[in-house]
Amino acid sequence: QVQLVESGGGLVQPGGSLRLSCVASGSIFRRMGWYRQAPGKQRELVAAITLGGSTNYADSVKGRFTISRDNAKNTVYLQMNSLKPEDTAVYYCNVELLFVDGMDYWGKGTLVTVSS
Repeated sequence: QVQLVESGGGLVQPGGSLRLSCVASGSIFRRMGWYRQAPGKQRELVAAITLGGSTNYADSVKGRFTISRDNAKNTVYLQMNSLKPEDTAVYYCNVELLFVDGMDYWGKGTLVTVSS
């Protein structure tokens, strides 16, 4: 089975930084990414990266967040800089299988709170 283990969430002041990590085991993943859901809002894509290294970001995080992956470790990272209170949300790791289109898995989520 596919297993996702997320880490790195916590409380940080505005302007601070955090790095989220998601270790994915059990398969090869064509696409890995991060979504977030804030109270009262829909879940939204934050950033994603393909096996070939192509990336895309939500407009709200461009220039502040960077997604990367280590294929040898099957780990995806999200470096978050210049954090704002509106970044407060539960962040979820999401991965898509290489050989089965439309088959994806979700992590349990890690809470990021940006507040002074």
